[in-house]
Amino acid sequence: MGDPGPSDVLDCIARQIHEVQSYMGRLETSDKESVHLVENEIQARIDRIFSNLDRLEIFCNKEPPNKRQNAKLRVDQLKYDIQHLQTGLRNFQHRRYAREQQERQREELLTRTFTTNGTHKKIMDVANMLGLSNTVMRLIEKRAFQDKYFMIGGMLVTCIIMFLVVQYLT
Repeated sequence: MGDPGPSDVLDCIARQIHEVQSYMGRLETSDKESVHLVENEIQARIDRIFSNLDRLEIFCNKEPPNKRQNAKLRVDQLKYDIQHLQTGLRNFQHRRYAREQQERQREELLTRTFTTNGTHKKIMDVANMLGLSNTVMRLIEKRAFQDKYFMIGGMLVTCIIMFLVVQYLT
């Protein structure tokens, strides 16, 4: 038995492409632990198909001129199909990577401990770098505390005035 002919290689490649497509279907349903194994298997099969396509191209160049154009067209179609599968695999890997990164960031945010005086300490550090004394900083804090009460009082007075205007005009 000699080397396989172009039709044998075409059948083999078509079968391999079908297998890769079925593996792509498994990719969506596989769990986190086995997804890497399925991805590696798909990539190995795609590499094998590319190798077979290279062999098939050599066969096409040996075909008689009247069959060569049709054979090249078939090879180009198969290349397009396998490149489409390769792109699908890359897109899946990109989505999986983005999803895993989001999960890591979410977990990091959930486990991070926040302190109420984190911002206050930074302001104090910046003020100390600028040369403001602790006395001036305390005065600023006292003023901010007083300003809060002035704001609340102003809001209450404004609400009372608005209420009285509505009562007077209706």
